[in-house]
Amino acid sequence: MGVSVLVKYTIGINPAYTLLALNAVMLVWGARTLNRRFLVWTVINAFLVSFVLDFMQTIPFPVIEDRFLVAVVGSAIKGFGVGLLYREGTCLGGLDIAISVIRKKYGLEVGKISIYFNMTLLIISIGIIGLTNALYGFIACYVNGMAMDRVLSSFEKRKLVFVIASDTQAVVDFISRHLNRSCTLLSSEGGYKHHEGFTIMTLLRTRESVELKAFLAQHYPGAFMVLAEADEVVGKGFKRWRNV
Repeated sequence: MGVSVLVKYTIGINPAYTLLALNAVMLVWGARTLNRRFLVWTVINAFLVSFVLDFMQTIPFPVIEDRFLVAVVGSAIKGFGVGLLYREGTCLGGLDIAISVIRKKYGLEVGKISIYFNMTLLIISIGIIGLTNALYGFIACYVNGMAMDRVLSSFEKRKLVFVIASDTQAVVDFISRHLNRSCTLLSSEGGYKHHEGFTIMTLLRTRESVELKAFLAQHYPGAFMVLAEADEVVGKGFKRWRNV
């Protein structure tokens, strides 16, 4: 998108056409790493973005004079939308394809990669768009990247929960029947009294972990519960493998 805008400023080509051509190049390059489903949906998204971008230039939108407001609100909306696309295992095309390849290979956060890529492009383009516009661009890049990562983390993060209770089966039944979640029983032995038993391990949403905590507090106040953040969970009931 940034390159397309720069091409319009320098030689006047419609950014919709430039965007479509650059997307084709990036798709050919990304096809070596990304799966077919990702590529098919990205092609559809790329055509939709080019069409909408061309169409919206004909709509007389009211002019917003505060460019800082435009940079923050516009990039926050875009970051939220792109984050949802990444969550479903696709993207808008362009540099997002390169970001997806890097994410798949190295597991880096897409928002931060996006910030680095776009800020590099802005630095290169200062001579064309001017320092003031570049600074507004830096703000937009940062807000966009943070919004993307926040959307992804809010959907993907889970609570990794360990529970030791006097009645293991009752806790397992609560997790299975009330929370509709699976769990794993780990054979364990106490380090002090050497009592043998089981440690329950499960992955829950934040709301579900609160319900489990309330259940233990009411029925098993002597239970031991540990909660930790799981940044990403892939498997049945959580993030699908095809979206990795």
